[in-house]
Amino acid sequence: MAVEKTSPKIVVVVPTYNERTNLPVLVSLLMDLGLPDLHILVVDDNSPDGTGEVADKLSADTAKTVGVLHRKEKDGLGRAYVAGITRALAEGADVVVQMDADLSHPASRLPVMIETLFAEDAAVVIGSRYVAGGSLATEWPWHRKALSAWANFYVNAILRLRVKDATAGFKAWRASTLKAIDVSSVRSNGYSFQVEMNYRTVRRHLRIVEVPIRFEERVEGESKLGLSVQIESALAPWKLLFGRNNH
Repeated sequence: MAVEKTSPKIVVVVPTYNERTNLPVLVSLLMDLGLPDLHILVVDDNSPDGTGEVADKLSADTAKTVGVLHRKEKDGLGRAYVAGITRALAEGADVVVQMDADLSHPASRLPVMIETLFAEDAAVVIGSRYVAGGSLATEWPWHRKALSAWANFYVNAILRLRVKDATAGFKAWRASTLKAIDVSSVRSNGYSFQVEMNYRTVRRHLRIVEVPIRFEERVEGESKLGLSVQIESALAPWKLLFGRNNH
């Protein structure tokens, strides 16, 4: 007789590169939430600061609640997420969460996102800076806030996603959605990875729901938003709009 599953298996995928200080804090915050069947998968891109070794120790110390996927090189956020999400799905995840390691995404909002995913029959729930109740870090300079707001306007104007925070990186996905959009074939990187994932979801007429978060400035380390990422992000909506292979 089969035992009925009462709680969804939740896997939080956390890409890391030089986050040895922030990662233990994030793992502790997530484990303190008390969510049943919560797992954390760290995807480390061979961080020179030893983040991979820190992740391995966390895995040993948490009775395998923390898993680690070691990659040999740093080749972009999108590639790290595809690798981590693919692993999570293969290991039977019902819900896959995308989350940054830099503590900019508030772990305290994750239970609300998971609850909303099921209560509102959503395909994905976005932790959003731009819906009512959401906000940006007060430490952000005006030009960074302007760039973020412009990026969302720009993406929505081209792709008509009707998503307030189209570049957000804090998301809770149903496994069925990730399979439907064929996540393993996503090729975008950086912020354009987030946009392509949303675009594929909208193209399939699947429901995106946004819940407000307060986005914080990273606590330790440096932002990885370089010029190449900004250029790719500017071109990405046009590639998606006119591309033949955007699923």
